[in-house]
Amino acid sequence: MLRIAYNLYLYRELIAALTYKNIVIRYKQAYLGILWAVLKPVMLMLVFTLMKGFIGIETGSIPYPLITFAALIPWVFFQESVSEGVNSVTSNAALIKKIYFPREIFPLTAMVTKLVELAISFGILAGMMVYYRIIPSAYIWWVPAFILYTMVVALTISFFGAAMNVYYRDVAQAIPIALSLLMYGSPVIYPLSLVQKKLLIEQAAGEWSDRLYMLYTLNPLVGIIDGFQRVLIKATEPDFGALYPGLILTLAFLPISYWFFKRAESWFADVI
Repeated sequence: MLRIAYNLYLYRELIAALTYKNIVIRYKQAYLGILWAVLKPVMLMLVFTLMKGFIGIETGSIPYPLITFAALIPWVFFQESVSEGVNSVTSNAALIKKIYFPREIFPLTAMVTKLVELAISFGILAGMMVYYRIIPSAYIWWVPAFILYTMVVALTISFFGAAMNVYYRDVAQAIPIALSLLMYGSPVIYPLSLVQKKLLIEQAAGEWSDRLYMLYTLNPLVGIIDGFQRVLIKATEPDFGALYPGLILTLAFLPISYWFFKRAESWFADVI
């Protein structure tokens, strides 16, 4: 992690230039420009709100659109960072063949680019909170920590996926499918409290309920999304019991993923 932070500082100007290039290329001839960045979470929120009318998901006194959009902010940031991070090395083949610099710059740049879109999403959430008269509490200072945690999770997957994608292009095709499935295994459409009610209180899976809940919380997005909703909307502290399993798993796999990426980068220019 320290090596990543060092390269982030050392090559900050290159990262800034590549980030600017990515943003300009993506939205250069788009009529709505960078507003397309928030179209995805807004449309998903509307679809999920419509689904809620048929399914009947309970969110208490908190408006469902608000709590869903708060869940979609970290989820879309994670999903887009991973999707572009996995493809970041192969999409910059020309640079890789011409000059050397640490190749982890590409997944890092893909993630930094998404921070711009994340900021716009926060602006929309702020407007929704004003509309629904939700006042943020002191727990809002947890938000930077959750953003950093989301970035670490995205990088853990991106490093391994980007290296594998150089050698096996099927990875790029499989990632969108895997992320779509992961969304249903994360509390985006439904709140974490619903899972806790079914497994921890009602013991819906019998003697396997506690183990299934532990397995569920190994997904880092569970703690991240629930944490966003708690500190932004519910004005409560994070549920550390839901955070720790995924955090421990992420910190265990990040060094392995980065080591694998650095081992594989020696042959990127030859294979790509």
